[in-house]
Amino acid sequence: MRNLTITRTKRLVASISKQRVYLEDYTSPEITINGIPCRKLGVLKNGDTQTFQIDNNEAKVFVIGDKLSKNFCNDFYQISAGEDNVYLSGKNCYNPATGNAFRFDGNDNEEAMANRKRGVKKGLLVLAFAFVVGIVLGCLKNCDALYIGDGDPKTFNVSGMSITLTDEFLKENMKGFTAAYASKDAVVFVLKEDFALAEGFESYSLKEYRNLLLEANMLNSTNVRNNENILGFKYERTVGDAEEPYTYYAYVYKTDDAFWLIQFAVESDLTDEYEPKFDEWARSVTFNS
Repeated sequence: MRNLTITRTKRLVASISKQRVYLEDYTSPEITINGIPCRKLGVLKNGDTQTFQIDNNEAKVFVIGDKLSKNFCNDFYQISAGEDNVYLSGKNCYNPATGNAFRFDGNDNEEAMANRKRGVKKGLLVLAFAFVVGIVLGCLKNCDALYIGDGDPKTFNVSGMSITLTDEFLKENMKGFTAAYASKDAVVFVLKEDFALAEGFESYSLKEYRNLLLEANMLNSTNVRNNENILGFKYERTVGDAEEPYTYYAYVYKTDDAFWLIQFAVESDLTDEYEPKFDEWARSVTFNS
């Protein structure tokens, strides 16, 4: 046996949160992080130093924020086999896309850096979903006066993307989104994610991007939808103090410089009426070359 000592440098970033320390362990796992079974060693408070006993085998040590965000708010250090004690240090770094994740100092090996990049991508997508769920109810409440029947077709344009909805919709200014449109019953959120956001983003296929969204937001294959070669999925969430849940229909697109995520939201008891409309509106999307 040997000692593993980890120091968490004191910082204002994530200062009130505890960081959980896990060790790769295939014999008595308690949790799976990035597909690797692990057992918990302990926690690190801000400015804390803790020592844990580990065996002499090669293993990864993970530091995560919590179990919900474990697959994007994490960092790991590869510990080599041996009998010498191990001393590590690190700190939480500001980045909302990763939940201000802990980062080991001097941890620049290729596998660890690739893991960090994947975490940023997943975190960005989680932020997009969380923001949609959080603001949809307010949009619908603010648009009660807009209802004028089925409406006539109306095309909206933003950043080279065109979508045909109806004239029931008005454009909303939503921070964090490329565009948003709201009517009495439904809200449409448009998000353009430039390839420049993360290295290697452009190499993802549309299906891989869709699957990344599913994985990042803990959705499974039963959520998948295919609409005339347009890839998508749907999911249900309860918003704030709303009495009824909302259903979200998401569609993904890829252009020369970005992925696009377009989501439609409506009260779940209206899905029979609106699902065909969402499919039609999704098929209307075009991009300037």
